[in-house]
Amino acid sequence: MALVPDTADVLVVGGGIIGLVTAWRAAQHGFATAVVDPEPGGGAAQVAAGMLAAVTELHHGEQTLLGLNLASAERYPDFAAELTGATGLDLGYRRSGTLAVALDADDRAHMRELHALQRRSGLDSEWLSGRECRRLEPMLAPGVRGGLRVDGDHQIDPRRLAAALVTACERAGVVLHRTWAQRLTVLRDRAAGVVTADGTALAAGRVVLAAGSLSGRLAGVPDDVVPPVRPVKGQVLRLTVPKRYAPFLSRTVRAVVRGSQVYLVPRESGELVVGATSEELGWDTTVTAGGVYELLRDAHELVPGITELPLTETRAGLRPGSPDNAPLLGPTVLDGLLLATGHYRNGVLLTPVTGDAMAHVLTTGELPDVARPFSPGRFGQGPAGAARTNPTEQPV
Repeated sequence: MALVPDTADVLVVGGGIIGLVTAWRAAQHGFATAVVDPEPGGGAAQVAAGMLAAVTELHHGEQTLLGLNLASAERYPDFAAELTGATGLDLGYRRSGTLAVALDADDRAHMRELHALQRRSGLDSEWLSGRECRRLEPMLAPGVRGGLRVDGDHQIDPRRLAAALVTACERAGVVLHRTWAQRLTVLRDRAAGVVTADGTALAAGRVVLAAGSLSGRLAGVPDDVVPPVRPVKGQVLRLTVPKRYAPFLSRTVRAVVRGSQVYLVPRESGELVVGATSEELGWDTTVTAGGVYELLRDAHELVPGITELPLTETRAGLRPGSPDNAPLLGPTVLDGLLLATGHYRNGVLLTPVTGDAMAHVLTTGELPDVARPFSPGRFGQGPAGAARTNPTEQPV
């Protein structure tokens, strides 16, 4: 076994956007920080659409998560400006808003209920008639029955965000170990580092497990500490809007079609992201003909002109789902081991607040008030579902 004598104050397992923002903030707070990941900046961010949709992502029963989402959305403008200032990189951050529409009477009734929930929650959204929706976005289907205009829901390009976070980490002195973490090192009932796939032992004062959907598969984590995180597959399409069709859409447009969520996110570059399926299929990341067909079919019902656009990319990724669809943030019952995982469909949105919360807990030992409802302790102790479902030890 190779030994690395230098000890990091904080070792982050996982180099997706959550792991990277945690490492960046930790380094800014003076911690000697390292990240273990074979491809920093990869993972779910390469598939995500980047909707910053605290309002239109509100679901019944998720009002506690709403508070965290809103806190992060509020931080996004300053966060994006800081990250761009630190790296010189454009993040594709746009404040163009979202239009959520209904295509039939049932959807319209559901949308009205959602609007009422938003208003009860103190959120800013405006009900529009079908005609008003089409006036705002002329490419919408004639059958649109109404919708919600939410100017406060913005967007960012997750690929650019991930690349900028890699650069920011490097400039802040974060050491990037481009390999898999094979096993957690536990010494005297304390997390003390990891052993990588090539046998290198990396020592650390504290370990942050931020490996997304893989967070439940790191060997050496005690059964009562394994995070209950599962993979949820999402297939996404990318199309290109030729200049002769521009402007195609001016804002994110989303709807429920046949009970499935579909969204179209236009980028300033001319790219149009269409997503996303939600499939409980374990670790499968195959792009399927059925998934592509369903997305194009539903998107065509929403915006018929989409079938004229070139299809440039199909991808599938894995969201890290938790039992209550909310993240796990902060210390575990194993001394020295913290979690920053389980963000499910809100990982991009929650990037700023997660970085701040993890820096706070690393500095003070306690989560800030906004993050306390998301402590891993809310799920109690005992073997975690991820460990039972996927008993095979895998590198993370």
